[in-house]
Amino acid sequence: MPPQDMTTAASPSGGAAPENPGHDHLLDALQHQVAVFARRAEQTRLGGVGQVRNSMDRAAYLLLNRLDREGPMGVKALAAGMGIDSSTVTRQVAPLVDTGLVKRTSHPEDGRAVVLQLSPRGQARLDEVRASRRELMNQVTDEWSEDERDTFCALLTRFNTALAARQTANQAPAAG
Repeated sequence: MPPQDMTTAASPSGGAAPENPGHDHLLDALQHQVAVFARRAEQTRLGGVGQVRNSMDRAAYLLLNRLDREGPMGVKALAAGMGIDSSTVTRQVAPLVDTGLVKRTSHPEDGRAVVLQLSPRGQARLDEVRASRRELMNQVTDEWSEDERDTFCALLTRFNTALAARQTANQAPAAG
């Protein structure tokens, strides 16, 4: 039986079943489950299965994924799209360039500007990691129905979108 760290206990919200469940209890249970999820995700790095398990850190995966989905872009655009500082992106991209996963190229319309682009090696590596992580998700949710997987994905997407919107709102300069 798995450890009882409030992730497998009796109530659907993950904690011990209260006598009078209320709004605060549900929010407490939700924040606890998010914390447990973050810890477990970090412990496994959602690294997938097989030889590529745990072989790409979160920052690299998210950067490569964004370049793959949105195409070549500058550091500022990449940082803005990810909701992080340009200096952070620059620091995170440096080892990806050094290892040949990302290449710097001239902007097609302004040769003075530099854009970051997924290299063929980066694309191959990203494809490997995605396949490994896809298999991990398949194994973890093996007993779930397609509807349950779809609902979980939709709710997690909605949750992440709300967190991103909140972060963006908190970073916006005050009007005045």
